[in-house]
Amino acid sequence: MDTRKSNTQLDRLHKEAGWTQGQFARAVNLIGTERGTPTTFGESTVHYWRKGVTPKEKVRPLILEALSRKLGRLVTHSEAGFPASIRTPNSCSTVEELIDLGRQDVERRNLLGASLFSVALSIPEWQDIAGRMDSAQSGAVRRIGMSDVDLVTKMTDRLSKTYDEFGGKHTRPMAALFLVDAVAPYLRTDATEEVRKAMMSAASFLCYLTGWMAVDEGLHGLAQRYYVKGLELAGASNDHMTYCHVLRGISVQAVDLGHGPIAVRLADAAAAASPKTGPRMRAFMSGQQAHSFAVAGDEKSALRSIRETERAMDKAESASQTFGGYDPATLAYHTSQVRYALRDVAGSIESLELHFQLRNPNDTRRSALRFSSILAERQLELGHLEAACSTWNQVLDEYPSIHSGRVDRHVADIGRRLRPYCSNSAAREVYERALRSVRV
Repeated sequence: MDTRKSNTQLDRLHKEAGWTQGQFARAVNLIGTERGTPTTFGESTVHYWRKGVTPKEKVRPLILEALSRKLGRLVTHSEAGFPASIRTPNSCSTVEELIDLGRQDVERRNLLGASLFSVALSIPEWQDIAGRMDSAQSGAVRRIGMSDVDLVTKMTDRLSKTYDEFGGKHTRPMAALFLVDAVAPYLRTDATEEVRKAMMSAASFLCYLTGWMAVDEGLHGLAQRYYVKGLELAGASNDHMTYCHVLRGISVQAVDLGHGPIAVRLADAAAAASPKTGPRMRAFMSGQQAHSFAVAGDEKSALRSIRETERAMDKAESASQTFGGYDPATLAYHTSQVRYALRDVAGSIESLELHFQLRNPNDTRRSALRFSSILAERQLELGHLEAACSTWNQVLDEYPSIHSGRVDRHVADIGRRLRPYCSNSAAREVYERALRSVRV
């Protein structure tokens, strides 16, 4: 006699979705196909899941993603009646997964789902991973020291500067190769406890940077995989600061894709987990919260958070210092994003123009082109055709030297936006110039 208990939680979600069992199965199969792991589930499989048969661990994220999309909110493992999938990290599995991820990235293998941002992403919480990754010894004779950690840190800084200057299309493969060929072997080599944790911390930030580059190229699923590895390594090394930095980065990714509620959850988690530091750190976190609230449609919370950000920046010691690149120019950008999400297009243009007035001369050309593209699009949206054309001409002047996926997408969109205005000579000139400039 089968004494298995029905999964009443999954059954409740199924009814909330309003699906038949066949529709549920087809939705899960679609996610599997998108991720490059096709499934062929049918009505009977869904019936067994509802009756208490636990899906295989690799299938559960597909089910959660399908339900999250249908219901318009995050559906967690526990809400669906599934056992938690977060495994206690250990260095062997984490390093091997990191090597596989980097190799797949460099060789462009198994990336069919690389552009799929998952709203059902399982984020390892700090208490689940802090300090739990045991040392793995490869049996190599040599031991690594702080000089090896310094090498990884300096190389990460060099990759970051190259990315800022030229974009991520060529820089990310270099970062992935460095992860595979140098950093991962370091993580498996014998070291003192101090050096081992310092190396994991350095590797964590490199994973974050590589994920940020993947976002630039539009490879959002790939970026999430790097981010999760960064979280695991940060927790294992007790690097609270980098853990919160990565969490905030995933929130930035989510809000830029329009996933407001998910971005709020991640931004709030980053702010709640962040170490108690100075006002600039608070501004770094609350500015992202403000943008997330605005995209989620919570105007009251968005305005409250942006005011908190302004107060924190007023208390910061020096306008020339930054945390995570957060300075008065970044605050102006966040204010612009909040105003735009709250349908104040003119105000968003005003704040974005202030951003350019406040920018440091050493700020990156890549971000300047991206934000200039956003400015031109909003100028056109407000009907300021000549101003938009002037801004786009400045973008196209600098564009050939930048290899950024996000900037590529903005430039590719110029033609569509200006096509209705081609009777205007200035618009036609920019339109034709943009068509010649688009990279295939």
